[in-house]
Amino acid sequence: MRSSLQTVYLARHGQTEGNVQGRWQGQLDSPLTALGRAQARTVAELVAEEPVDAVFCSPQGRAAATAQVCGERLGLPVVALDELAELHHGAMAGMSPDEMEQAFPGELARRRQDKYRWRFPGGESYEDAVPRAARALARVEASGARHPLLVSHEMIGRLLQHHLRRVDVATALAGGHPQGVVYRVDVGTGEMTTLREA
Repeated sequence: MRSSLQTVYLARHGQTEGNVQGRWQGQLDSPLTALGRAQARTVAELVAEEPVDAVFCSPQGRAAATAQVCGERLGLPVVALDELAELHHGAMAGMSPDEMEQAFPGELARRRQDKYRWRFPGGESYEDAVPRAARALARVEASGARHPLLVSHEMIGRLLQHHLRRVDVATALAGGHPQGVVYRVDVGTGEMTTLREA
């Protein structure tokens, strides 16, 4: 059945203290830096002239803070969806890669061998989160929105692209999502364009 969504705007939260420290946050939280707050304002300006009719975000504070700036600029309420939370990093949450290697020797090498199915110890894999990303989009569609902005995270954002662009998982996982940039996805064609500061 054809989706009633027409255009979906995907944004990542602004830079956090954890990002600066090189820590993988998962579902933990970390405050936005001054640059992160500026990136949130950039995202808000990038979508200000677009036909955005709803704003949804991850329940993590860094995404909610970014979305709130956008909501205020657009004059729209912000709705948090649990399904937009970042992949659960389990026992590795809050660690740097060096700390991960020390606590879980060899796990990051195993992750590189099968990024899709590898699961964070006590957490999620990309494979685990694929249905969650689909549920998030179903909830957004059920809201009646046609041109929503979704503010979430890099990892879950890849899975949103997987569904919206109808690309295979390998293609979705190969991409990233810089902060301060918005991806505009035409749901009918799966075409994605990047909105960024001139």
